[in-house]
Amino acid sequence: MQKFDRLTGIAAPLPIVNVDTDMIIPKDYLKTIKRTGLGKGLFAELRYEADGSDKPDFVLNKPNYKGAEILVAGDNFGCGSSREHAPWALLDFGIRCVISTSFADIFYNNCFKNGILPVRVTPEQLDLLMDDASRGSNARLTIDLESQTISGPDGGTIHFDIDPFRKHCLLNGLDDIGLTLEKAPAIEAYEQKLAAERPWA
Repeated sequence: MQKFDRLTGIAAPLPIVNVDTDMIIPKDYLKTIKRTGLGKGLFAELRYEADGSDKPDFVLNKPNYKGAEILVAGDNFGCGSSREHAPWALLDFGIRCVISTSFADIFYNNCFKNGILPVRVTPEQLDLLMDDASRGSNARLTIDLESQTISGPDGGTIHFDIDPFRKHCLLNGLDDIGLTLEKAPAIEAYEQKLAAERPWA
């Protein structure tokens, strides 16, 4: 899993509440278990016209937001079904951080397991960040996970809270498999000891 430590990038505003996982990645794109290639389906119903062309008024289709890596979203982001394809699609598109006042629990957990930082802020802080994000390509935010801060284009700084264990995992690029492999020497020593004590097993 890719590490997350410090990110400076364009922030795209998505002031929609209750964005569910079907809106993030519609069910038509769930025919694969691969984590790549899903970016094309991200927000498909919002991004594309019926003929497949881009909707020019959708934020991620606007020239000023091309290459956005940060999403500033409305309340209760990632609600609905528990599909892990939702963070896969965000990451494949290039989104590394989602900022909102609240997230659905399963989506929130899946983000950490896939190298995306979900940041919870207060409603007042979200209003400030949404205003920053409205500036288009000038809306560059800096997310510093080590110091747990968000810095805006005008120099203002917001502090956010995060569970220390999840912070450790993101800073070191550790998913569930990576965490297990950290214990590989102890696991191997145990297996050798077990083999010596119980050669019949």
